[in-house]
Amino acid sequence: MSIDNINSIGRRAGSLSYSKKYKKENFQYRCKKDFKKYKEVYIMLIPVILFYLIFSYKPMYGALIAFKEFSPAKGIIDSPWVGFKNFIDFFTDIYFWRILQNTLWISISSLVWGFPAPIILALLINELKNKVFVKTVQTITYLPYFVSLVVICGMIKDFVSDRGVITTFAGIFGFPAINMLQESNLFVPVYVISDIWQGIGWGSIIYLAALSGISQDLYEAATIDGAGRWRQTLSITIPGIMPTIIVLLILRMGGLLSVGFEKIILLYNPAIYATSDVISSYVYRKGILEQSWSFSTAVGLFNSVINFILIITANRLSRKFNDRSIW
Repeated sequence: MSIDNINSIGRRAGSLSYSKKYKKENFQYRCKKDFKKYKEVYIMLIPVILFYLIFSYKPMYGALIAFKEFSPAKGIIDSPWVGFKNFIDFFTDIYFWRILQNTLWISISSLVWGFPAPIILALLINELKNKVFVKTVQTITYLPYFVSLVVICGMIKDFVSDRGVITTFAGIFGFPAINMLQESNLFVPVYVISDIWQGIGWGSIIYLAALSGISQDLYEAATIDGAGRWRQTLSITIPGIMPTIIVLLILRMGGLLSVGFEKIILLYNPAIYATSDVISSYVYRKGILEQSWSFSTAVGLFNSVINFILIITANRLSRKFNDRSIW
């Protein structure tokens, strides 16, 4: 190698080193300048950061329990290490496939029927012109979200009992007067429909906000071109809120296996375990009732890992096919 080549390589290395140093100093300068300019905003951010550090990141230390035979008397560190024994016990458990199937079935049913419901409601409300009627509809649909879940589940039990309002109404069409929560094949429909009833109004708020951001000039131009309301909805409204739909769908995919145990436990009973028992309720019974802390932590960790993989996969697929993603 000639001396000129060596000098050239040296100059490039020096230039690269200087470039990195300049970028680092420039970054630090911009951070300091930004902090001085928005000092109050950064101070307001401190409680949020502390919240996530204390209640989200610090508890991750407890995930070690999944790999140990945890004993409260010995603590996390001194409890004996058992490796993947708790995971193997879960995968070979006789209830593994049942609770996994139930979790997926309830989650997918809620996704298929429950996810579009707020979108449809927002589109319908957006078409209404009577402000009094709009406020009335919004109040009625928002109300169940603010009612305690215990009260909601109590109402559901009364509605679907053998003498409940829904059962009586179904009897008009020839259906038998039975307690729907005693029939295993009816639990998923009851769960999904009640979930839609409880969350459809609150879920529509985000879509209504997205609809308000669509330029009215687009609708005026479409009207001049002779497009009707249906064509405007397909060509302007839905594409206008599509980024919001995709982001919320990705987030929903990330919680596909996270069926909340609270509502399940308040509604189910041993007669319908075959279709109502899910991962979260199984963790509750094992961890709280049977005090199998290590086993239940292993199940919960498995659930979290699968959800993490799902949200990463959904985000990548969205970025690949739609050029829209969360990150």
